[in-house]
Amino acid sequence: MPRRHLRRGKAFLSAAAAAAVMAAPLIPTTEVAHAGTAGHGAAHVPRPGAPGVGDKVFPNLGNGGYDAKSYVVDLEYVADTQTVDATVVMIAKAKHALSSFNLDAVGLDIESVTVNGKRASFTQQEEELVVTPASAIHKGAPFVVKVRYTADLRKEVPNPGFVPTEGGFALAPQPAGAHSVLPCNDHPSDKAYFAFRLTVPEGTHAVANGTKVGEYSKPDGRTTFAYVSRDPIATELLQIAVGDYQVVDRGTDTGVHLRDVVPTDRVDRLEPALSLTPGHLDWIRQYLGEFPLEAYGLLPADTDDPNAFDFTGLETQTLTLYKPAFLEQEESSIGSHMMHEIVHSWWGNSVSPASWSDLWINEGHADLYGLMYRYERGWPDSRGYTTLEERMKYTYSQGDIWRALSGPVADPNAENLFDNQRYTGGVLVLYALQERVGVEAFAEIERTILKRYKNRNISTAQFIDVAVEVTGDPEVRPFLEEWLYGTKTPPMPNHPDWTVEPPTPTVLANTTRAELRTDSRNPSH
Repeated sequence: MPRRHLRRGKAFLSAAAAAAVMAAPLIPTTEVAHAGTAGHGAAHVPRPGAPGVGDKVFPNLGNGGYDAKSYVVDLEYVADTQTVDATVVMIAKAKHALSSFNLDAVGLDIESVTVNGKRASFTQQEEELVVTPASAIHKGAPFVVKVRYTADLRKEVPNPGFVPTEGGFALAPQPAGAHSVLPCNDHPSDKAYFAFRLTVPEGTHAVANGTKVGEYSKPDGRTTFAYVSRDPIATELLQIAVGDYQVVDRGTDTGVHLRDVVPTDRVDRLEPALSLTPGHLDWIRQYLGEFPLEAYGLLPADTDDPNAFDFTGLETQTLTLYKPAFLEQEESSIGSHMMHEIVHSWWGNSVSPASWSDLWINEGHADLYGLMYRYERGWPDSRGYTTLEERMKYTYSQGDIWRALSGPVADPNAENLFDNQRYTGGVLVLYALQERVGVEAFAEIERTILKRYKNRNISTAQFIDVAVEVTGDPEVRPFLEEWLYGTKTPPMPNHPDWTVEPPTPTVLANTTRAELRTDSRNPSH
């Protein structure tokens, strides 16, 4: 049985040792030493990296011209001013010769930038930090960018990643908030390894994604905590939390370190919910196999502010963020949602979307297994249904309405990205695929993707490719393309009696944005 104990003791490391432990696995010093300036010839003429990756939903997110490999984040929280003084070191590889390049950054006061140890010039243009190195970087060269900056948690920014809490903060960066926390390549397609060194006031705890590798105290009472992620992370999944927290350690379960990070005064109240995780993992492994990450646990943010973030839970990698009051309910009210978030460890965290248009892949899978868990336990959903087939029949009836108001499942925009169409609409596509190819072939498609794309990104096109490959049926391609991109809901295999409600002007006018988002902000309900 997993054990429960509160971990408040310290494993002391010197500052130099903690820094070395964090940085050593991440910084390819031999490669960086050989980085040079741009070569000769037309193919090597330096040019600026693009200010975005061209994502259809968020065109300006991310940056072109380089691939981020790793980040080391050195951050100090100053409680009196609610500010963060930080340095981020990014190791990247140039995709083409670079005369300049961008980092996503908004609301940050940039103090200095260096590239390969030399001071670089920079300008801040809206949500872009434009960096011009002293020497151009040649194609294929690794390079090191170091940015010193300050962030004010009270500053209003377009997509805030900081969530102020009692005594500190947590992060809720999805979809576009990470670059208000640190300069970065803020797009899920550019996953990277992360290490963190977090210095906080006396009596305050700090946590981050991954595994804790050190903790040491300073003479003035401040404490520094060091964390390293074993697996690459998309920036939308970053988590750093500071406050009066205790770590509830449940030991190792089939190779996975289970620990929750809980506000000190809520440990007892939240334990009934937090202790459900081992059982949830046992259930989901029968479908998805070995847990893909090094650790898992819950982080109930230390705030009851209803406006802290506009969702109940967020799958920040290895440490899921929650509103604490939600977790004080019975399992019948929270279990399916908790399953939804655990499933994201496979679908969303390990296998991440290549673009925001591919969100349906991770949200559809998370909702599918969350609903399956609910119905297996006999808990009616928010609409009173008790089986997946009943829920899918209802969802099918709404198909043309959702396509008219929220677009096809795999063709969202920024306004409707988190509508039901990406969640239970995504479940409907997966259900239709299983009805088309059968349970065994569907399971093989899932296993193939989870193995092939572990720690990578997958696009909708690649998902379709695997489905065709596994089934050996070329007709699966037009079948899925119609379900994912069509403006009309296709016939449901094996259910010729299922009907679609016509999207009449009256029906469309009476369907509100809140109704379209009700289930997406309460997944698996």
